[in-house]
Amino acid sequence: MIRSKTDSPADVISSMQREAASLWPAVLGSLSYRRTRCGQPNCPACLSGEQHRSYVLYGRHKGRRFAIYVPEDLAEEVRRAVDNGRALQELLMRVGPRYVKALKRARKSKPTQKSKRKSKNG
Repeated sequence: MIRSKTDSPADVISSMQREAASLWPAVLGSLSYRRTRCGQPNCPACLSGEQHRSYVLYGRHKGRRFAIYVPEDLAEEVRRAVDNGRALQELLMRVGPRYVKALKRARKSKPTQKSKRKSKNG
């Protein structure tokens, strides 16, 4: 992303949209590979210490933590979506200051309401 002191807010938005287009699907959270006991008495996997392995997507929604089981055949696709979510978050953090600066520059270049009235009356 090229940073310019002449970017308009629209320039920043279109630049961000172009960069974000490749970051889909995007998911916020973390994908973990976990081992857990099943609770069944005399389970061979649990007794051997191997336990039961599975992927889980962890995240937060409205301040509450959630965990969603992810089947092994979908784990790689979910991992890419989590990576895209992190990249999208980074993009938003990087573009935020640039967008605000562009808004401030655009405000300075527009005539104010007072100056418009003075030019009509003067």
